Amino acid sequence: MYHLAQGLQGSNPLLNIGIFAAFVVVTLVVVLRASRNTRSAADYYAGGRAFSGPQNGIAIAGDYLSAASFLGIVGAIALYGYDGFLYSIGFLVAWLVALLLVAELLRNTGKYTMGDVLAFRMRQRPVRAAAATSTLMVSFFYLLAQMAGAGVLVSLLLGVSSGTGQAAVIAVVGVIMIVYVLVGGMKGTTWVQIIKAVLLISGAAVMTVWTLGLYGFDFSGMMQAAVDRASSGEKLLSPGAKYGKSETSKLDFISLGIALVLGTAGLPHVLMRFYTVPTAKEARRSVVWAIWLIGLFYLFSLVLGFGAAAIVGPETIKAAPGSSNSAAPLLAQALGGPLLLGFIAAVAFATILAVVAGLTITASASFAHDIYANVIKRGNVEDKEAEVRVARITAVVIGAVAIVGGILARNQNVAFLVALAFAVAASANLPTILYSLFWKRFNTSGALWSIYGGLLTTVVLIVFSPAVSGTDESMLPDVDFSWFPLQNPGLVSIPAAFFFGWLGTVLSKEHLEDEYAEMEVRSLTGAGAEKASAH
Repeated sequence: MYHLAQGLQGSNPLLNIGIFAAFVVVTLVVVLRASRNTRSAADYYAGGRAFSGPQNGIAIAGDYLSAASFLGIVGAIALYGYDGFLYSIGFLVAWLVALLLVAELLRNTGKYTMGDVLAFRMRQRPVRAAAATSTLMVSFFYLLAQMAGAGVLVSLLLGVSSGTGQAAVIAVVGVIMIVYVLVGGMKGTTWVQIIKAVLLISGAAVMTVWTLGLYGFDFSGMMQAAVDRASSGEKLLSPGAKYGKSETSKLDFISLGIALVLGTAGLPHVLMRFYTVPTAKEARRSVVWAIWLIGLFYLFSLVLGFGAAAIVGPETIKAAPGSSNSAAPLLAQALGGPLLLGFIAAVAFATILAVVAGLTITASASFAHDIYANVIKRGNVEDKEAEVRVARITAVVIGAVAIVGGILARNQNVAFLVALAFAVAASANLPTILYSLFWKRFNTSGALWSIYGGLLTTVVLIVFSPAVSGTDESMLPDVDFSWFPLQNPGLVSIPAAFFFGWLGTVLSKEHLEDEYAEMEVRSLTGAGAEKASAH
């Protein structure tokens, strides 16, 4: 799947590059215009809190719908039918957790980063250091997945098969992303995400209507055509094509589902988007907009997946360079020839750029605000521009590390890297956030135990899982040191992190109930939030 010899037949690499270059030029102009007002830390980290709920909702959709959503889910549905669509369900249901438990309360309590919320009633330095460590780890794994995805896409759509060529394109994507973040800050990044979300959802809508039109807008007729072409026949519409082969694979699916549903509310680059709106009400509105747009896109992906199975055929998809990742591009080519394929290729590239820019600004903000300003400088940063300077330097470093990591990981399984990021977010971040917001007895010791315990448990279980070694599809197929049976550790690591948080709290004599009362009032009413976000 990852050693690709040639691009898609009939694809026009020059046309694909031309459309992508046009997108880059337009978005760079937008970023430059947005950067005129980027002066303070609030401008750089939170876009000056100037975005409305609908604007931020569209940007969240742009941030969340990564190349894994577009290429991966359509391909999974085309090959596995019912089991493939369950990814969409997991990604979408996750937003209800974010909306009901996290979005508004975070917006009221924090200022720029997750560390602000966790340190609100705890000892500042150790908790901020832990939050920044977790943020950087999640962002790094997610960045690796996106950069590796860029390598796969390049091979698929431009016919670049040499390792050097793929490395060069990953480097170009990384450099453009660094420019977005350095010049535009959160404001520029947000506009890139809005443009990308509109392009992605519009492109998917056009392909959906076109696909259904070929079957007289009869969805059942299209699904029947997919069943007729699939070697598995009716099994395409039943559970179990991918996750029903054994009891272990069923447990694996439950584990993956838990990680997806709970991971979103702990993803730092998603949480940071709640700070770009002026009020908690707008934060709530933005999540509602995001749910509608993301849900609509996943409905389109259902049609596109079964449409690709019906029109292109699962066997053709499996044989194409990129395997399941090629389902959406192959369908675009079958519908509209090289021009539609070129547009979809450019949208897929834009998707990677926008997500990578969002991750980079989140990681750099966490380092500059939590580590530099509050741990190293102990909150005494007279020159606010110095903090933003540190964030910009960090963005360059993170960008460079992401480029190197992406080049090294370009032959690795993209889905594995994404699932890893979700599992880490769900284990290290979410228990700590929920305990901080809702448990009066929770204290500094509990926060450190749940973050570091969740982080360590997740990484150890993944390292010793079949995802890394022991099978033909592992990252290291030639060796076997796996003893943990599940590909995704969520089923074990998430409850373990909640347990660590409880244990660390009850073993400590620290009591912070008075601070909790203040935090509860702030999180539920927003009283004092505007004053906190102004300085």
